[in-house]
Amino acid sequence: MTIPDSNSKLKIGVLAIQGNFAAHARALAEVGAEAVEVRKPEQLSGIDGLIIPGGESTTILKFLERGDFFARLQHFVQTMPTFGTCAGCILLAKDVQKPAQRSLGVLDVTVERNAYGRQNDSTILLEPSALPGEPLEMVFIRAPRIAKAAANVEVLARRDGDPALVREGHLMAATFHPEMSGDTRVHRMFVELVRKYKAAP
Repeated sequence: MTIPDSNSKLKIGVLAIQGNFAAHARALAEVGAEAVEVRKPEQLSGIDGLIIPGGESTTILKFLERGDFFARLQHFVQTMPTFGTCAGCILLAKDVQKPAQRSLGVLDVTVERNAYGRQNDSTILLEPSALPGEPLEMVFIRAPRIAKAAANVEVLARRDGDPALVREGHLMAATFHPEMSGDTRVHRMFVELVRKYKAAP
């Protein structure tokens, strides 16, 4: 049996359809992972985890409807570590509201789209979190709101009492943009989650 090397560099895909995927790639590099831009369904093969960035969730869905990309991605997120930020959080959610929308349906939360207003309502908050260290900087841009999270979903940070950073098994989601902060703790947490799942028998 081969024992995984804990020092080996993980390959983490970043769905490069919309959003600031380059900033996610830089953050991953800062915490010691190799970022792989994913634009085709076959590029899901050979990666250890995936980040689904922000953007416009309906536009991302239209792109994913080409060929079998949606089905391949849905299969991937059911078993492989995946982190959705902003629109990515919407795509992972089991229930999307205001208005209702198709999703990958894996994360046991209810998400309301654009719940915190328009682009000019964007804000940066410093809030306590379950991550070690100082308060977490959270950049909200046309952000969704996690209106409800199941009991098996761990809440790691909140905004106005609502979950803003959550984890459920091999899945993570944020309603904010961690890639737009100089704080890499959220990406580091996801990389460690990927490492844990890769090392599991």
